[in-house]
Amino acid sequence: MTHSRPAIRALLDRASLAPRRDLGQNFVADPNTVRRIADLARVGVDDHVVEIGAGLGSLTLALADTGAEITAIEVDHGVVPILRDVVADRSNVRVVEGDAMRLDWHDLLADRDGWVLVANLPYNVATPLICDLLDDVAAIERMLVMVQREAAERFAAPPRTAAYGAVSVKVAYWATAKVVGHVPASVFLPRPNVESALVEIVRHPPPATDPDELFALVRTGFGQRRKMLRRSLAGIVAPDAFAAAEVSPTARPEELDVAAWCRLTDAHLATGTLAT
Repeated sequence: MTHSRPAIRALLDRASLAPRRDLGQNFVADPNTVRRIADLARVGVDDHVVEIGAGLGSLTLALADTGAEITAIEVDHGVVPILRDVVADRSNVRVVEGDAMRLDWHDLLADRDGWVLVANLPYNVATPLICDLLDDVAAIERMLVMVQREAAERFAAPPRTAAYGAVSVKVAYWATAKVVGHVPASVFLPRPNVESALVEIVRHPPPATDPDELFALVRTGFGQRRKMLRRSLAGIVAPDAFAAAEVSPTARPEELDVAAWCRLTDAHLATGTLAT
């Protein structure tokens, strides 16, 4: 059983609460949507799922119905007691009160590897949170997240597209991403001013290139994305590094896939020190 729109309103009214704009709260108020997300997550009794921003438990209940073990994280102190009550009869759900941007993830997920992240992420934290988890929390091997449509497109964008940028390169370094569905604004309470999308992110073994060095170079290049690399990276990457990497100095940042960025970083490091 999951929450309908009247049920969400009733839960909030009984606690004298309202959705908090500062936390980006948009509760999913459509049972079909949360069941669809749970199906797309491809989890079952042998899986361990971490849900960020569990809210009133709409998606939590759908995930619990799969039989997976669920760790539901919620930052809103006022909402947490409602969430605990909603899942009180679900032995496969534990509720953790905390800010996902500040949690000790290694301690929280220490009992096993192979975690799956499934979440309806607040738009204001989705990109930095996903990037931090990819960088630092290898225990999360797969993600299915609902985010603003533009963010989802950036995560999964291929080179030579308008959405492709530094975030796309970071995701591609760590994982394979693809948009697996779209979600209309009408399923949320309150209704947001943007459309949402579901993106699946699956880890793969990363290239051997040092990620800190790579991402520093990528950020510099995309900082002036309309310029040719020989201009945006002037004074940083020597001409012979472009030649060694087989990257044209007249290319623009969005023309390089992650493999080309790695070659350029490696060639640069072989000829000098990356500026920070």
